Amino acid sequence: MAASTVSYVLSGKRSISPQTRDRVQEAVRVLGYRPNASARALASNRSNVLALVIPLRAGMHVPVLMQFATAVVTTARRYDHDVLLLTADEGRSGLERVSQSALVDALVVMDVELHDERVPLLRELPMPSVLIGVPADTEGLTCIDLDFFAAAEQCVDHLTDLGHHSIALLGTPSAVYARQTGFAHRTLAGFQSAAERRGVMGIETPCEPTFDAVLGTVGELLEAHPGITGLVVQNEPIIGPLLDVLRRLGRRVPEDMSLMAICADDVAERQVPQLSSVTLPADEIGQQAVEALIAKLEGHRTSSDVTLVPARLTARASTCAAPKTHSERTTA
Repeated sequence: MAASTVSYVLSGKRSISPQTRDRVQEAVRVLGYRPNASARALASNRSNVLALVIPLRAGMHVPVLMQFATAVVTTARRYDHDVLLLTADEGRSGLERVSQSALVDALVVMDVELHDERVPLLRELPMPSVLIGVPADTEGLTCIDLDFFAAAEQCVDHLTDLGHHSIALLGTPSAVYARQTGFAHRTLAGFQSAAERRGVMGIETPCEPTFDAVLGTVGELLEAHPGITGLVVQNEPIIGPLLDVLRRLGRRVPEDMSLMAICADDVAERQVPQLSSVTLPADEIGQQAVEALIAKLEGHRTSSDVTLVPARLTARASTCAAPKTHSERTTA
């Protein structure tokens, strides 16, 4: 059998008859052959490595980031690509260094700010990129993320439909808002828009991810606005402490306070009571990001676009009808 035929079977670059392909694959199995990665890189002028850029900054919750990273790595392996994880907060200089090194073929970029200094450079770089996140100006970019605006709207609508008239958003740590990180600001905008549309009081506050911070923030919030009966949380590490704090403050969930979160389903389901939530589909987003990047590398996708994964709300035991006010109880 010609060496070129074997090469075509292994590379998939030409159509080969099923019988010939089966013979080659059986020989590969018997001989224990493994393609030489270096040789393949030299021949194709590609490294078969993707860079995943996740700068570890203040206010970021590493377990959530690792869910995205796992999805990216797993999907990349299905396309015979490895992933180089870059966690240093180097901004533009980090992207320039990586692009000039020939270590990687393409970039997946996370923790995207509304006015991200990396965005203009991404438009100029010769290598393709996909952002997990959406900046204010998306021209010339490929972006994938959860529709956080709609996620917040769905939370407000769910609570309002249950009769809640005063709702608060316990948001990300203040550093995340200060950086104008896209997902946090889109959630805030959706929350404010829905509260105005439904004619309910909407209060927003950042919250730091420590028990003392949760106790102080929620205590001050309820002292200033004692009528709050619904809470929306976009801050996964405070969920456990928050449930404890509400018990300490004499607020039963859901009888006195309905609680819901934007978080992964497994996080919502392991709480007591289980939380109503809008799921954060890290697996789906990471997979779509890699698939879009591979399509670019293979020349099958050249257009730039924004893909927002639809928000999906699941009602569980932590939300119920709003408690009656004193006047409502006396007239009932």
